[in-house]
Amino acid sequence: MKKIAVTVAVLALGLAACNKQDAAANNAANETAVENNAETDVNVATNDATANADVALNADVNATANTVDANAAANTTNAQ
Repeated sequence: MKKIAVTVAVLALGLAACNKQDAAANNAANETAVENNAETDVNVATNDATANADVALNADVNATANTVDANAAANTTNAQ
């Protein structure tokens, strides 16, 4: 009877140790997943900001070009 009790206790401790290792592996995997998701979120935000800055810059360049064209047309009309 004592052998059975000792065997059961050893098996229980062995299982408990295995579960702790699995928990550590799961925690590491979860941490990696969180870091990857955070990196993806930052990349998306950076890409959005870059795209918005490009749109604003292009609009400014186009407005400047249109102003220059309008001034050139006005100068041509005035010169006649």
